[in-house]
Amino acid sequence: MQIVFMGTPDFAVGALEALITQGHEITAVVTQPDKPKGRSKELQFPPVKECAVKHGIPVFQPRRIKTPEAIEELKKYPADIYIVAAFGQILSQEILDLPKYGCLNIHASLLPKLPRGISYPESDHRRRAETGVTIMQMNAGLDTGDMLYRKKIPITSEDTFETLHDKLMVLGGEAITEALPLLEAGKLVPEKQDDTKTCYAALITKEMGKLDFTKTAAELDRLIRGLTPWPSAYTHYHGKQLKIWKAIPMATAHKEAPGTILTVNKDSFEVAASEGSLKVMELQLEGKKRMTTHDFLLGVKVQPGRASGRALGYDETKSNDRVSGVDRKETFVCTVAITDMVIIGILLIFWYWSDWYCVWVPAHW
Repeated sequence: MQIVFMGTPDFAVGALEALITQGHEITAVVTQPDKPKGRSKELQFPPVKECAVKHGIPVFQPRRIKTPEAIEELKKYPADIYIVAAFGQILSQEILDLPKYGCLNIHASLLPKLPRGISYPESDHRRRAETGVTIMQMNAGLDTGDMLYRKKIPITSEDTFETLHDKLMVLGGEAITEALPLLEAGKLVPEKQDDTKTCYAALITKEMGKLDFTKTAAELDRLIRGLTPWPSAYTHYHGKQLKIWKAIPMATAHKEAPGTILTVNKDSFEVAASEGSLKVMELQLEGKKRMTTHDFLLGVKVQPGRASGRALGYDETKSNDRVSGVDRKETFVCTVAITDMVIIGILLIFWYWSDWYCVWVPAHW
């Protein structure tokens, strides 16, 4: 088939490579404009453009795909079908009607149960046993077209946003190359989406990553994995942000308050959740690099309990954060002791100076 491929990020590269490998003729690649990156602000190609250039495929980078000029440019490239994967712009009905078989979208979730829109791998705080990709016939709505083909994979206890992204990138290529021959043979049966069973994905924000230890260890684990590597899950330790990159949910029975450090060994430490605990294996303290908990503990002394190390989640930079009664007592006792020492020191200096003055001055008057 002659195909115009539309996509931009790494996720779309898997499908483009798969279509090329299967022998389909990619007459053009449409992607977003180059963007400046880094301190030098040097323009960088989108990943899909890099792939297209490598294979000698013409590249079209419109700022707005719906303009008359952009549509006229599209008409120059012969195509039986347009394949779209995370392109980043919404296509008009005029564009959707250009190719013989219309436009197919590779969507990174299992519609209709999993979210429409800019979805992210389902290893997050939702309880999902599986995820996958959906090939749909595009219409003027946002991911509202008829479903044509789905392909699933299980979500393992080790999966993160990053690992599922890579798995779905490969799966998207497999799904679209399996679906196209069925489409040509007329064997794909369109399935309409039930709008009462679907939803749109919420935009990911940094605030979503704040760990709430009043949740269960299993919930916290899913959140950590679902937000790795971005925006990442975090808490606070001694007033500094502490990112948690890897943790293992434990069925530890305890009676401590959520956030309390339960145990510390050379390779990890456990933090109390409302149910069970989190065994922290990899982390990153504010201003430091990402490291194993073993390396972290070589330079930072962490002790069990709230009094010695404060509960995780306590942010000393926030005046409204509460400190435990033990912490307040320790702070008060420490302050009083220091004040007493200062007063005693001043009295000793005064006494010494007075004694010296009384002896030296009369002798030299």
